[in-house]
Amino acid sequence: MSARPHPSLPEDHVSHRMSRRSLLLSAAALTATAGPLAGLARAAARTPKVLVIGLDGALLTRIKDADAPHLDALMAAGLTAPSSIYADPLAPTMSGPGWSTLITGVWPDKHNVKDNAFTGHRFARYPDFLTRVETAKPALTTCAISSWAPLTDTVFSPKVDTRISTPSAEYDTGTTSRAVARLTDGDPAAVFVQLDNIDHAGHTYGAASPQYTDAIHTADAQVGRMVAAVQARPTYAAEDWLIMVTADHGHTDAGGHGGSTLAERSTFLIATGPTLTPGSVRYDVKMPDVAASALAHLGIPLDPAWDLDGRPVQQPSPDDFDALRPKLTARTDETGIPAAVLGYTHTPPTGWTVDNSAMGTGGVTEWRGWTFTTDEFWTQAQRDQSRESNVRARGVFAVADGDEWQDKAFTGTFDSTLVSPAWTVTGGSAATLTYTTYYRHEAPQKGEVLVAYDDGTPLTVKTYTADVPSRTETLTLQVPAGARTARIRFRYTGGNNWYWVVDQVRLTQT
Repeated sequence: MSARPHPSLPEDHVSHRMSRRSLLLSAAALTATAGPLAGLARAAARTPKVLVIGLDGALLTRIKDADAPHLDALMAAGLTAPSSIYADPLAPTMSGPGWSTLITGVWPDKHNVKDNAFTGHRFARYPDFLTRVETAKPALTTCAISSWAPLTDTVFSPKVDTRISTPSAEYDTGTTSRAVARLTDGDPAAVFVQLDNIDHAGHTYGAASPQYTDAIHTADAQVGRMVAAVQARPTYAAEDWLIMVTADHGHTDAGGHGGSTLAERSTFLIATGPTLTPGSVRYDVKMPDVAASALAHLGIPLDPAWDLDGRPVQQPSPDDFDALRPKLTARTDETGIPAAVLGYTHTPPTGWTVDNSAMGTGGVTEWRGWTFTTDEFWTQAQRDQSRESNVRARGVFAVADGDEWQDKAFTGTFDSTLVSPAWTVTGGSAATLTYTTYYRHEAPQKGEVLVAYDDGTPLTVKTYTADVPSRTETLTLQVPAGARTARIRFRYTGGNNWYWVVDQVRLTQT
């Protein structure tokens, strides 16, 4: 996309709802109404507060290469999570979809923002996280300040107490000063700040340019000013701050974004908070987690009816596949994936197996049978075949990719089955099978989910013979009387067709 014009307003575009600020919740009242998500090793007397800082178009790799002491200090004090986003046809890697995903906590297939015009958005159904704060706890003060006016004019709703679209003449300098003033003189519960100049430098000079690095230096100093304002608050010792720094998309070395390269799809989260391990790195974090984490920190339970895609970073939920990250290796036959990327293994997690007894021979080694891989590795095997739309898998996931397997001489067909451990069940009752899936179809391909009780004959419980977008599946299983264990099987068969992704597989009983 082309560089966005700066907002040109004669004065602050500000929306206030300050008349009800005369009554703020006490720390004790916050504790009483916080709900279960707030009780994460937090001292009862400390008041939870959130600061989200968005660095438009910033690349984590460039931040790490630059002299950015304030961002480095945040990484040392908390969590660093490199991540990736979608590409077309889900949405292009543009600011409208990117910021909407971060701010609402759902992916573009829900909020429906596909460009920077926000045409057809569904913010009434999936509002911004500050609006959710105001709805759940209207006594809390919320504030959004942005150098790019569409965020504070369109994405954040009028329910937010203060929305400031910084005049273009002031740009990030004005945004920073106004944020510092709010953090210093006010008592906000949640603040969102967007800085735009890194993206501007990327469009004008490219992400490999010294000007892009200079823009990171400037933004780093501005982040430092905001963090210092938080830490200088007279009430800071009685406050419990979650600070998150993130980006809406990346940039190419030559400059620009909107496409499907990993550089354009790259984003990240840097977060410091009471339950986040200093100096930790995680790979299971996704963009919608920013909104979910902010709400959880403020003690607002995440209502399933909201249909959020995000989950709180304070409550990691790794699955069996994520344990395979230390076993991931570099490419074997693939040529488009950078040689330094460690991203696949055929070794299943403990208790899991892969049955390739009916699998053809030869083909591309990486994709022979079910493979455990990452977004960074799999999407670079072949871009623009919708692999980038696999947004709801996290960390390491399982993929059966007949399309890529047949890119080298082979015999037979793709026929591979991923088999779960024998999970304990109670006979005569219902069990719930959940998993994240993404299935792209072309006949004669087929995906089957089967269950075998006490290692008996597998029974088909789900069949895929048409495209299924990235989503979480929930299947209710009726466990036969007397059954003690259940194994789940995911069988993929096909020729030179497409692929099937499975992740976060769980079998539970209540």
